Amino acid sequence: MNPGDKRTRACLAAFLTMAFAIVLSTGASGYPPNAKAQVQIPDLILHLNIPGVEQQLLGDELPLLALHVYRDGYMEKVTRRLQWKSSNKNVASVDEHGLVQFAGPPGTVFVSVSDGRVKDRIELVYRGQETPRVTVFKPKGERYALIQKALAQLTLEEKIGQMMMPDFRRAQGKNGTALSPGIAETIQQHHIGGVILFRENVGTTEQTIRLVHEYQQAAQKYGLLVAIDQEGGVVSRLQSGTDLPGNMALGAARSRALAWRAGDVIGSELASLGINTNFAPDLDVNNNPDNPVIGVRSFGEDPQLVGDLGVAYMRGLQHNGIIATVKHFPGHGDTAVDSHLGLPQVPYGLERLANLELIPFRQAIAAGADAIMTAHVTYPKLEAATVPSQKDGSNIALPATLSPVIISGLIREKLGFDGVIFTDAMNMQAISDHFGQTDAAIRAIQAGVDIVLMPLELEQVIQGVADAVRQGEIPEARIDQSLRRILTLKIKRGILKEEDPETIEAEQIRAQEVIGSPEHRRVESDIAARSITLVKNSGVLPLKLAEEQKLVAVGGEYAHHLAEALKKHHAQTTAVRLQRRGLTAAQWKQVLQADAVVLASCTADVKGRSLQDPEMKVYRQIAERTGKPIIGVGIRNPYDIMAYPGVDAYLAQYGYRTASFAATAETIFGWNLPAGRLPVTIPDGKGGTLYPYGHGLTFEP
Repeated sequence: MNPGDKRTRACLAAFLTMAFAIVLSTGASGYPPNAKAQVQIPDLILHLNIPGVEQQLLGDELPLLALHVYRDGYMEKVTRRLQWKSSNKNVASVDEHGLVQFAGPPGTVFVSVSDGRVKDRIELVYRGQETPRVTVFKPKGERYALIQKALAQLTLEEKIGQMMMPDFRRAQGKNGTALSPGIAETIQQHHIGGVILFRENVGTTEQTIRLVHEYQQAAQKYGLLVAIDQEGGVVSRLQSGTDLPGNMALGAARSRALAWRAGDVIGSELASLGINTNFAPDLDVNNNPDNPVIGVRSFGEDPQLVGDLGVAYMRGLQHNGIIATVKHFPGHGDTAVDSHLGLPQVPYGLERLANLELIPFRQAIAAGADAIMTAHVTYPKLEAATVPSQKDGSNIALPATLSPVIISGLIREKLGFDGVIFTDAMNMQAISDHFGQTDAAIRAIQAGVDIVLMPLELEQVIQGVADAVRQGEIPEARIDQSLRRILTLKIKRGILKEEDPETIEAEQIRAQEVIGSPEHRRVESDIAARSITLVKNSGVLPLKLAEEQKLVAVGGEYAHHLAEALKKHHAQTTAVRLQRRGLTAAQWKQVLQADAVVLASCTADVKGRSLQDPEMKVYRQIAERTGKPIIGVGIRNPYDIMAYPGVDAYLAQYGYRTASFAATAETIFGWNLPAGRLPVTIPDGKGGTLYPYGHGLTFEP
């Protein structure tokens, strides 16, 4: 065709006009699919070639991601129509998804990727199978300075939006199970970088996948961090899938392999739903039996045990590409106040923290933790600064979340952590009672925090932070530090817009094969069975009952669950629901006529297990009056025996998930040999010890 032809020139002009209109209409922050490809050919970059982006070797595997990068720094993840090659298959192979597998002798391999137009490659040096290690040699040059280019293109408002993680658990009086137009507009208008999901957001597998997909569609330049608190045990948000027993059960099982499997199960189920960030594992050392908020969320009272199991769990999450967030720094385990309700204080200095609370965090940082969550706890011997409380005007110590000494000084400088730091939820009363939301957010960012979690009054907080930057209270360089960390983490974990994403239907089909799979259920059962701890046994376990003999389970809301599990082994089992006012005459008759009694106690705090608690008084009366075998079961906290020490046998179960009830029933009837050991000390309430850390009995089958 002749370029000088009028018709040709008209077609070219029309095409250029259309392309220019696309750029103008979409702007720099939201492109229709492939619109940018119509006006420019993107570069193709391997994510590990980007300065600052590091990746751990997962066994003998190393995942690589390919990114299409445009001139203004916008990036898209590419997963299809790529050609991957290995220069030395004797050292490593690479599959069509960019997964590098090292199987050969030590050596150097170049892995390349091409989209048919542009190519990139990376140099990997493998150190061998005995101590598997890979060194990445990154090429230098302006081509790979993607994060710096992205920062130069972002407006101040876009940067601040990336630092906010609101929750939308309720919308217009209803649970937020779908993305409303108003929420989508908020995400787009304020360039929000992440959201946190709660039980109100996640119902069925299909609904959750659709919701996460809708959130990601609403995101602007970069993908959203979609976070959740899926610790397992008492803190589990998902309403479908595998219900793992929780951290203290893992502490009782004393198995790093089981801890890894727990993280792997949770990580794979979250990944199948599209959730990419987990606020777990909890690395608090539960060295205060009176702790009302941590308790069984901790692996135990020994910092080495907490660190060993926490790191294994963390790696299980990361194996599935999930961002693992260790919490609550510098430690929430030795508190007697719930920071959701008040402002706790830990009266110890750095020496004590270094020898106890900080040990698990040091281990996690050395092992490649992605993120840290702070504690809304004051440490006056670390942070001496005080501020007036807006609640009553009194001077209070700065909580860790807002403390430059703890965030910048301890986490960044002393521990050398350069990953992302989240605040704990800013709507908790430890913060909201004493600080205005904007003031608290500004203080947190000044202290060195990267992401403000669940700020109340989102628009005012964003505007307040922007004003603080413009007025010089927060240097924009401080904002850029956080953005560098956030973008680095998003690239590392592949949390970017995808060029050619899977359909929702395909995601739903794949998730159904993962969520609550038989393999995951086996992990659930294994942890429960190996965690059950026989604390006391005066010869009554395993329980031997004739077919016609009666067994009753007495307790609060969970007595029925335990009775149902026991009934599978002994048909003549009934539940007696204990009310706060005590047992009725008819219930007493039922208990006294039983041939054996199981006390199903479940306490969450020190008040519940006090000698004065009405339920505990009834349990002691039962132990004194029946003359029959009395078996106590601490369903949640192992400390319950402190309130009824006269029972004939006592089992610690550590949680109220179905698998744990089943494991307890199997143990009572001798089908599961108890192997758990106490991960905490059970005090006697008089300054001494009732049962020491590590204690655990068993019996002959």
